[in-house]
Amino acid sequence: MAGSFYPEDPAELRTTIEELLAGVRPETDNAPAYVVPHAGYRWSGPTAAHVYRRLAGRAAERVILLGPAHRVPLRGAAVPAESAWSTPLGTVTIDMEAAGELVGGGLAVADDVPHAPEHALEVQLPLLQVLGFSEVLPVAIGVAGAQEVAALLAKVAAPGSIVLCSTDLSHYLTQEQAEAADARTVDAIVRLDADGIGERAACGRYALRGLLAWARGLDLGVRVLHQATSGDEGGPRDRVVGYLAASLGA
Repeated sequence: MAGSFYPEDPAELRTTIEELLAGVRPETDNAPAYVVPHAGYRWSGPTAAHVYRRLAGRAAERVILLGPAHRVPLRGAAVPAESAWSTPLGTVTIDMEAAGELVGGGLAVADDVPHAPEHALEVQLPLLQVLGFSEVLPVAIGVAGAQEVAALLAKVAAPGSIVLCSTDLSHYLTQEQAEAADARTVDAIVRLDADGIGERAACGRYALRGLLAWARGLDLGVRVLHQATSGDEGGPRDRVVGYLAASLGA
């Protein structure tokens, strides 16, 4: 995705991320989970920065990335079979121990095919790298029930883990339509209402529903950190994509 969703040049990429992070007021928390968007940095980077700025200086037992499989049909969940991914900033190690736990428990398959063309998880990696995180568990979520995904998270998201659920909100509505649609979706997220996430509400709806079901079981609360659309970032306002940054914590 380098050269398309984010800069291919390492120095430019690092500078871009540092500028995005610098644009957000420093604030930390210990939330175990977040919702973060995944468009090109030009569009969703300012929203994503509201999550990543909070991770600065944090350590994690495990970093888990959940997101949709946009381009490859998938039922259930898939973790990578390969042991590392690369970005212009270097290599990111795949948490093969956690991946093995999911595969061994029948909660995911090991398959690189859904991951190869997918941007939703890859675009998170350079942001994590700049913050010093070097190992992740990427999980592509296809058609899956909320409780399936919640069980997956319960298996691998031990205390001290950070879960990042990668999803955009509404797609290709007008600015006014998107604001109304996304308000309904955000309301469902705040209420931890997995059933309230409609089929067209978010591209990562299956992952998001599962995250909410898992969070409800832990009695977590939701805090909206930032919300915007591509229209707010200078794109056409007659055809926008919605973005959300949110934290889920005690």
